[in-house]
Amino acid sequence: MTVVNARIVGECVVDVKEDLVLREMMYVLTLLLLGFLVLRETWAGSHSLKYFYTTMSRPGLAETRFTSVTYVDDQQVLSFDSDSDSQSKEPRMPWIEHDYWERETRISREATQRYRMCLQKVSTYYNHSEGGVHTFQSLSGCEVFSNGSFSRGFVQYAYDGLDFLALDMETLLWIAGNAEAVNRKRELEEQSLAKYWKGYLEGECVYWLQKYLDNGKETLLRTDPPSVKVTRHISSEGEVTLRCRAQGFYPAEISLTWLRDGEEQLQEMELIETRPAGDGTFQKWAALGMLSGSEQKYTCRVQHEGLPEPLFLKWEPQSSTIGLSARVITALLLLLAAVIIGVVIWRKNIPDGKRESYTTTANNDSAQGSDVSLVAKA
Repeated sequence: MTVVNARIVGECVVDVKEDLVLREMMYVLTLLLLGFLVLRETWAGSHSLKYFYTTMSRPGLAETRFTSVTYVDDQQVLSFDSDSDSQSKEPRMPWIEHDYWERETRISREATQRYRMCLQKVSTYYNHSEGGVHTFQSLSGCEVFSNGSFSRGFVQYAYDGLDFLALDMETLLWIAGNAEAVNRKRELEEQSLAKYWKGYLEGECVYWLQKYLDNGKETLLRTDPPSVKVTRHISSEGEVTLRCRAQGFYPAEISLTWLRDGEEQLQEMELIETRPAGDGTFQKWAALGMLSGSEQKYTCRVQHEGLPEPLFLKWEPQSSTIGLSARVITALLLLLAAVIIGVVIWRKNIPDGKRESYTTTANNDSAQGSDVSLVAKA
């Protein structure tokens, strides 16, 4: 009997019974693996490895569709689609080595069959017929500190986009998202799978994350500082909001905080989660409402490992920029007027005879130029 990878064992396995001795061996070996991990270097910031699986039923088709995506620091590095002709994991980064690719392909092919079983089983908890469109998803992975040691792990399941089950890594208890998930929670507890998830996340998951970071360090361990801008917005009701937006930064971890006279305004802030920008960088903003006229009391503080020190930005009223532009334009107009007046005065001071001479000479030059042009054309 073979030992199945913890990412597969921990899924919604319905009819697979494994030898308890083999489970214990897998757990012990994983802990040993954790003990022998070699931390090659110290990295800036925390890092994460995530596996996102999705199974979707499709009425009228014989088989459900299964997809999986592997993320390192929220960057897609591998993907798999059961509908693809190759039926293999597709690398999304040039530094992905072939053994990673092959290993993940085997895991994804096994997970395809098991997730199809899982979707059928979970659907029965909700009394859903086989003819409807339903999805079953999981997100699992681990994070490490800057020195490469384990920070936290997570295992979450969702059905039709709603929370189904999650593992509490502190208590090793399964948390049911709704009444329909209670039966599955009991099944997982009877199988004692929580501690094997713990062993996998603290051991093998950390090991592979370190491998990915080591091979893709030129891409994954770079630092791009954020470009930050503070803007002012007025709603139709006249409410004033300042928005501090950071974009173009990597890695994703960043802190945006609004300060009023130096004091943090955490409870009043509206934050969006850090989002991929589509070009390998990230973006995020923090907004704060206030009374009109008090904008200059607020400062946005930005902290990111790509910055040598925190940034502090205030909203700059557009009127100051407009005023500056108006002053520049006025100065240029005055200069132009002075030049025109100077030319007029100069021409008035020229004697009439010389002015006529200049005019005749200019006309002769123009005529000669025309003759030359005609000769050239001939």
